[in-house]
Amino acid sequence: MSKNINVALIGNPNTGKTSVFNQLTGLKQKVGNYPGITVEKKEGICKLPRGVKAHILDLPGTYSLNTTSLDESLVVELLLNKNDKDYPDVAVVISDVENLKRNLFLFTQIKDLKIPTILVINMADRMSRKGISMDIEAMEKKLDTKIALVSTRKGQGIERIKELIADYKNLSSAPNVDAKRISPEYFERLQKTFPNEDLYKLWLVITQDVNFMPIEKKHIEDATSFTTKSKEELKKLQHKETVLRYQFINNTLKETYKVDFLAAKGFRASLDKILTHKIFGYLIFFVILLTIFQAIFDWSSYPMDFIDEQFALASEWIKNTLPPGVFTDLLAEGIIAGIGGIVIFIPQIAFLFLFISLLEESGYMSRVVFLMDRLMRPFGLSGKSIVPLISGTACAIPAVMATRTIENWKERLITILVTPFTTCSARLPVYLILIALVIPKGTILGLSYQALTLMLLYLIGFGMAIFSAMILNKILKIKSRSLFMVEMPTYRLPLLKNVAYTVLEKTKSFVFGAGKIILAISIVLWFLGSNGYSEDFKNAEQIVNDRIEQEGLSTYSKNYIQNNIDAYRENALAEGIAPEVIQDSIQSMTHDLRERAEAQEIASYKLEHSYIGQAGKAFEPLVKPLGYDWKIGIAVLTSFAAREVFVGTLATIYSVGSDEEETIKTRMAAELDSSGRPLFNLASGISLMLFYAFAMQCMSTLAIVKRETNSWKWPLFQLGFMSVFAYLVALIAYQILI
Repeated sequence: MSKNINVALIGNPNTGKTSVFNQLTGLKQKVGNYPGITVEKKEGICKLPRGVKAHILDLPGTYSLNTTSLDESLVVELLLNKNDKDYPDVAVVISDVENLKRNLFLFTQIKDLKIPTILVINMADRMSRKGISMDIEAMEKKLDTKIALVSTRKGQGIERIKELIADYKNLSSAPNVDAKRISPEYFERLQKTFPNEDLYKLWLVITQDVNFMPIEKKHIEDATSFTTKSKEELKKLQHKETVLRYQFINNTLKETYKVDFLAAKGFRASLDKILTHKIFGYLIFFVILLTIFQAIFDWSSYPMDFIDEQFALASEWIKNTLPPGVFTDLLAEGIIAGIGGIVIFIPQIAFLFLFISLLEESGYMSRVVFLMDRLMRPFGLSGKSIVPLISGTACAIPAVMATRTIENWKERLITILVTPFTTCSARLPVYLILIALVIPKGTILGLSYQALTLMLLYLIGFGMAIFSAMILNKILKIKSRSLFMVEMPTYRLPLLKNVAYTVLEKTKSFVFGAGKIILAISIVLWFLGSNGYSEDFKNAEQIVNDRIEQEGLSTYSKNYIQNNIDAYRENALAEGIAPEVIQDSIQSMTHDLRERAEAQEIASYKLEHSYIGQAGKAFEPLVKPLGYDWKIGIAVLTSFAAREVFVGTLATIYSVGSDEEETIKTRMAAELDSSGRPLFNLASGISLMLFYAFAMQCMSTLAIVKRETNSWKWPLFQLGFMSVFAYLVALIAYQILI
């Protein structure tokens, strides 16, 4: 066999489709977007027996081929378009052993498209615990297919899937249900008008909102023989189809699938009563969030400190090893400093995705969605809006895309507009470094002030999203009504392999996505910070030396020298070094520290009068009432491209001209304002965190909102409202706390 086999993995949500995909493809997978749209596309390669390769496409989860969202439409469009390069040679339908009846509805629809179809029954390891028994051989005969009984948790049945895929040509393509029985007269007319087309495919083309070739839906709709069928009549025929399919499924399972209900009862129902309780449910969720934020700070502190130190050492090594010049400065002060400003947060980003993945894999996240529906209803949002809002803690872009599952336009639009208030992972680097600088390390009831501050910022973002939704619900005069339904998947221990894949993929996507922007901006900022046109920039060394000779070192430099001397004296005394030896060492240290301080003052003066310094000074009056200087102003301005650029920008600015072996944290902590106080104090730090909590600083999110709403009106409204609101809140916070 010369060509690869195209395999489509299809299934309801929460059936373990991703687990099967990971087992089949391992690390030979990639994630992208479908051409022209922003729905995630996962594909990978699987080696089959006899040297055959399978191209595995993991399609979006869907309950049926009767589409209600864009994600589901993608599945239908692919299965109906034989000219698509990804059109499957074989479809693999993933089902859950506990929800087989519902899963088989989708299976019979795909089978009726005459595509060779394999049924995978997942979570087989739960059968004995749930009192389930099956006659696989009889079920294969009834469904006219081949079945693979699988446990992805135990790695069982995967080879069986591969064997069936490799042998797909021997699978039956006969339909399970005769579509003509829905309405014989109507389907006979349909067949006569389009004699060369498959009957069930035509039925899906007429009833679904999809676009594909070569069948032109408009041509079918224009056919005079079908104008007698209104939308209401077609809906009634769809209901008939549903009844017909479930009659077939019930007859099949009646003879092949048995459940001992006494064995199946117990743990899940009892746990659901606790986790979805109207009081205890919220308390448990609150405790889980507190634990997550505490762990993010505690667990990641050691790898973060290590990464921070290594980048500082790398920058210093480059300066000391490579010959002085523009290229060396670019590497040490631009590229290394900029990338280091984002890489340092990999541990915390990874831990965040780890906990989110664990909650999803365990089945608890669906309980949170159900629980929060009670909270959302009074604010005009459906429970389905919770999914994008929770997804927004990772990234607003897929969260906005996730609103496609909301059928009601008003609810979907409101959710799109308020989702960016949810604290995303791009805000996390900003919060973490500011919290470390301005919030003390004390604890209360075993929880650190820093972890509590981080959680409060998440709650503020979510609260603002809810409040905005309530306002929009009253402002937008769109009448609507919808019902909320959510599936409660079975509780299960998270599959570590799936969790690892998720953490790796999401962290890699975040780092590389942000890294491209940060690297480009870091290079531009380095150039602007290393060059200038004014006489002050060109004569900086002479000007600073004359000032030091007349007025002495700045307060910052004096504090820098004294702090280093005090730290040395304290350590030396603790080690038992003689006082006279300490004094001699201090004299030698003082000379070296003074030279470093003078060099740093020259570098700071040049930076202030460079291109970026001049631009920052022009921008400073706008941000000074918020407690920011021109350096922070530049970081805020550049971070409108992407929030996480804030830290990378400051890392680059503070590194320009610096030859000290210092980390970004120590440089920021040592910054002083015009009155000699730490620049990053409680007032300015809170102001900055609140600004980032509310501002719309993500061009990619704005682009996605434009695409999803098909208008520039809504993203521009978001940008304007969120920016002005963030500025006002930050201004009030600083003026109160100063």
